Amino acid sequence: MTGDVFFKTVNHFFPKLSRWLQSVDDPRNENKIIYEPSHLLWLGIFLFLLRLGSKRKIKYKLATENFLENLNRLTGYSENIAHHDTVEYLLKKLGPEEICIVRQKMINRLIRMKALDKFRLIDNLTIAVDGTGHLVFKERHCPHCLTKKKDGKVLYYYHNVLEAKIVAQNGLSLSIETEFILNSDGTAKQDCELKAFYRLAKRLKKKFPQLNICMLFDGLYMADPVLNMMDKYNWKYIIVFKEGSMPDTYGEYLSLKSLCPENIKEIKNNNVIQNYSWVNCISYRGPVFDVLECNESKINSKGEREDTRFLWATNFLISGSNCKKIAKGARLRWKIENEGFNIQKNRGFNLEHPYSQDETSMKNLYILLQIAYIISQLIEKGNLLKDKIQKVFGSVTMLFEQLLEDLRTKSVGADFSNKPMQIRLSSFP
Repeated sequence: MTGDVFFKTVNHFFPKLSRWLQSVDDPRNENKIIYEPSHLLWLGIFLFLLRLGSKRKIKYKLATENFLENLNRLTGYSENIAHHDTVEYLLKKLGPEEICIVRQKMINRLIRMKALDKFRLIDNLTIAVDGTGHLVFKERHCPHCLTKKKDGKVLYYYHNVLEAKIVAQNGLSLSIETEFILNSDGTAKQDCELKAFYRLAKRLKKKFPQLNICMLFDGLYMADPVLNMMDKYNWKYIIVFKEGSMPDTYGEYLSLKSLCPENIKEIKNNNVIQNYSWVNCISYRGPVFDVLECNESKINSKGEREDTRFLWATNFLISGSNCKKIAKGARLRWKIENEGFNIQKNRGFNLEHPYSQDETSMKNLYILLQIAYIISQLIEKGNLLKDKIQKVFGSVTMLFEQLLEDLRTKSVGADFSNKPMQIRLSSFP
């Protein structure tokens, strides 16, 4: 069952995925090529989709006649499953942007088929931006390693990555752009998350120039250059607004808040009471934005009252009719951490595992992980299996363990490419 669902999901959302993988600019000597790029890159995707945990398991887990037959349905005929060293050889040579182009085509396909339209916030796709740790080494791994020092001594070397992910209320967290935080200029001054963001944003605008975007940020991004860039690109934004980020502007907000007693709204829902207040058109060195505050009270499982205060800056024009919707969208920022990084680190994807010591291969494997996670989420959130995961498999992890067994031991995935079907994504987690 899971094998058929995999093929149906891929053919429905990405019918040209194998063709996109095949069209990468292959740097290998064409006279010595035995395995096509699509064959090798699909093995890289399966490394993460099937939660294998290491490249060596490509040989030990996937080298069966049934898996080869299933893989050939995706990529065309090959006599054998490629060795993991052959996969690594391609990933060392292939420019990471080639695989990023494949991911871009996947996201464009989801946008154009309107699969994500019901998750928009006031006609904008919500994109959360955040950095995370990727790899850590005791010894210098490459010239681009970041360094953690204490008292003048190097504690360890590491690689971080900045991610932009489309996030939705149902738990979707789809990678749309990536920037590796690396020391690339040969100076002692280290790269940082903000510098990486300016590079990422420029590339994101170039790849998706017409896309209506609402960026979701933490307080680090409450800075002049970021706000100016949002205005320049005509993007909406919602940023966590902390007193320490802009003390003077925060004080101005408190003063103006007392002058706008009409800008309040209370919403009650079962055991939760939300009191909204807002101030429009606060100026900060040129950029003008609104500030939305939400004071939430709820009764927990122990019968105790819990009070939480949220504060955001945004270039949405806040009113009583949209304050709840904007606040709900702002809180989606946590999805990149919970449904994004945490799952990729702890649920079999092994984001922090060094699958390769080669810097280029390391980047390519990271992007393949993101592609695998996109497919994984569409399988998980699609209506073909959504209601069966807990009842039949017990958990998402068990679902993909069963998918591994189906692909290894059964010939599945009859040709669904010419059969019309409808796969709807769940609106709820």
